[in-house]
Amino acid sequence: MAFVDRQPIIENFSKEKISIILPNQQQQQQNQQNQQNPLIEEQKTKDLQSKDVNITIDPRDVNTPDKWIPRHPELIRLTGKHPFNSEAPLPLLMEQGFTTSTSLHYVRNHGPVPKISWDTHRLVVDGLVPKTLNLSMDDIIKMPYQEFPVTLVCAGNRRKEQNMIKQTVGFNWGTSAISTSVWRGVPLRYILKLAGCSLDIDYEEPRHVCFSGADKLPNGYYGTSITLDWSMDDSRDVILAYKMNGEMLSPDHGYPLRIIIPGVIGGRMVKWLSKITVSNKESDSYYHYYDNRLFPPNVDSERAKKEGWWYNPEYIIYDLNINSIISSPAHDERIPISSFVSVNEYTLKGYAYTGGGRKVNRVEISLDDGKTWLLTNLDHPEINHPDVLKRPNKSIRRYWCWCFWSLNVPLYSFIGCSEIRVRAWDESNNTQPENPTWNLTGMMNNCHFKVKISTVTNGKDVALRFEHPTQAGSNPGGWM
Repeated sequence: MAFVDRQPIIENFSKEKISIILPNQQQQQQNQQNQQNPLIEEQKTKDLQSKDVNITIDPRDVNTPDKWIPRHPELIRLTGKHPFNSEAPLPLLMEQGFTTSTSLHYVRNHGPVPKISWDTHRLVVDGLVPKTLNLSMDDIIKMPYQEFPVTLVCAGNRRKEQNMIKQTVGFNWGTSAISTSVWRGVPLRYILKLAGCSLDIDYEEPRHVCFSGADKLPNGYYGTSITLDWSMDDSRDVILAYKMNGEMLSPDHGYPLRIIIPGVIGGRMVKWLSKITVSNKESDSYYHYYDNRLFPPNVDSERAKKEGWWYNPEYIIYDLNINSIISSPAHDERIPISSFVSVNEYTLKGYAYTGGGRKVNRVEISLDDGKTWLLTNLDHPEINHPDVLKRPNKSIRRYWCWCFWSLNVPLYSFIGCSEIRVRAWDESNNTQPENPTWNLTGMMNNCHFKVKISTVTNGKDVALRFEHPTQAGSNPGGWM
């Protein structure tokens, strides 16, 4: 993980001190920021390729508050024209590899994207702090930063499978509510230390760090919180990000500033960050309570409201759970039986992830309805990522990114096989349940991902057809 210390500007931090940094120091800092990272350059190439598909203002956005934001035309829209919630088609996402083009990164917006100016945006740090801060974006980018890859996953990833059982309160995420980017930002602990926070102080009450965005919604500003201990823990790698894949954040991803909390659900990573408040209570944002909760299956919407389930801390979601899916074979992929003569093997592929910094240490495939399991080959690109290799404290090992699995199987293995299923395990021996458990929010669905196999006639030939459980959004298809 890259960590750049800009110590000269932090002593007795003030606007005046920042303003008198010598011009040649400023130039050196800019040169340091612009040093080429091969993976960042590779990502920029991906973004340029994405731009070849004419990323412009989408006609569907013309009569919405987001009419000023260019968007990738191949993103699958999940909530109609507005607000904008989208994911990439799974094959296109997997083609991207370890890191995802910014234009194809999944998007979760609760309302209109706020139009924010870099020059006028401020980050206020207040509450139970010895010193209130009011920082400009120019102040923030002059501070020490870290840069490293993090996989973001919406808690609703794979929700459509839940909605096929019974409608939840959420919309139809498919399997692509997940993306990985290289994020650059100031460590949250650094900002809090500037405000005078310290873990050496014996606080009489718990301390929470509350984040608030600039997106004004029907029920107030979007916000959430984590504990002060978490915020100050250097092994947690919480940052205030202003760059994504080597470029300033795009509007849909929080320009000019957002929080990145590795290993947790995307709903905790507040975009358009405008305020940090240290409090003796959790965030009071409506969205901290009425979203991102995982209830027992017998709790419906009426009961949750009547009995106060939304305010029960036992059901709040932070860490991601263990999950995996199959990407190859793709949905509706067909293999002619006649090809068995010339092709002997087929490569099964997919992704896996877990939360809390834990490592996915095995992924298994079953071709006989879960009676026996085959161990797949795992690839963790994060391990050899240049920014991860630069991490100053290598004794602390955290895994913040997805990994990929693959397995070559003989084609004849599919003969008489009704389905392919996958499950993953992490280093805490967490694994996936066989069947889904419905819940009101439709979140954290991580049952075995199953691809069904059937025989179809393809002209004069007979072929094997592979079918995923669902297709994202309102798209038809899927064995469920």
